[in-house]
Amino acid sequence: MMSCLDSCKSSTAASGPLFVVGMWRSGTSLLYSLLNQHPQIALLYEGDLPLLRPLFSRKGSMKDWLARWEFWNSALSRHRIPADRIPAMVPDLPTGAMAVWKEYAGSATIFGEKSPDYFDSLQRLAREFPGARFIILWRNPADICRSIIRARKGSSFFSKPGIAHRAMLGSHKLKQECDALLSQGIPVHQIQYEKMVQDSAKVMTGVCQFLAIPFDPKMVSLEGSDRSAIHEGSHHELVKQEEILSSTKREEVLPPRLKRKIDRYVSYWKNKYGGVWPQYPEWQAISGYPTAAQRFLDDAWFRGLRILDGFTALVYCYAPLSWLDRYRTFKRRRYPMGAKQPPAAQPASKPETLRRLEVRGMK
Repeated sequence: MMSCLDSCKSSTAASGPLFVVGMWRSGTSLLYSLLNQHPQIALLYEGDLPLLRPLFSRKGSMKDWLARWEFWNSALSRHRIPADRIPAMVPDLPTGAMAVWKEYAGSATIFGEKSPDYFDSLQRLAREFPGARFIILWRNPADICRSIIRARKGSSFFSKPGIAHRAMLGSHKLKQECDALLSQGIPVHQIQYEKMVQDSAKVMTGVCQFLAIPFDPKMVSLEGSDRSAIHEGSHHELVKQEEILSSTKREEVLPPRLKRKIDRYVSYWKNKYGGVWPQYPEWQAISGYPTAAQRFLDDAWFRGLRILDGFTALVYCYAPLSWLDRYRTFKRRRYPMGAKQPPAAQPASKPETLRRLEVRGMK
């Protein structure tokens, strides 16, 4: 399932960006850090500009799109991208995103970004960015949810209601999106997190073959990697180390009811996909399948949660920045430790930076 031959269709044209996508807490930060060790690769860390599509219309970008994007998740300052190097007005989202990616990449030939938040919009990204390539990272759905629960302390993003439900059903949504890309002949390479931490050399060699670049030994180590764009927080402790470390066996944190639900869905998916997905857990005792009614209700809940996520992004596109700043202040008081916040609750940029962006956007 995960070999380069059957997980990708090699692209002869590398004019488009590279997207690295997996569910939250699936190891995408680790993969990002290893990829950026290669001198020909320079990816943004969760820039997430495509989540703010309302900033762009048929008439072009909003005048303050850079200021609002910076307020949303500090993407420019986290990557040390000078705002004056990016056009204040662009005709559309792809033009703006490409300008930022290429500015950050510099002399690197492979640009783009890593973000879990694109898990249910791969096809849209492929349409908006012709020539795009995708690397998809998979992990045991139960381990994803365990990691999310452990990351709740000090993080509003991983503490919000329904995040584990999003991740569980989101894994299957990512599978559907991935299969759709493959059916359209779009270059996709699939990686399993468990194999990446066990044999990083083999996995990263496969990535280099997919990208048609020579393998660089630095890609199997975190030593010396630039992780300054990665959010602070205890949930990123492992990726901030100098060695590739997998989570040690810990006490079970999944509530029994959630664990039973995940087990039923994993059994259902393995049966649906002939035992090849999810690849992990490698063995799953069949404990029953979710009923049709349960799947319908769970899917409705999932869709409702994603609508709420979209509404949050919409608010950040149109609400006065002064109102948003008050909300940001409230969030900082609630989470004073500086742990990772969601895109809607990142630490604000310095006031003078925002003012400069706003003034520039109004010119």
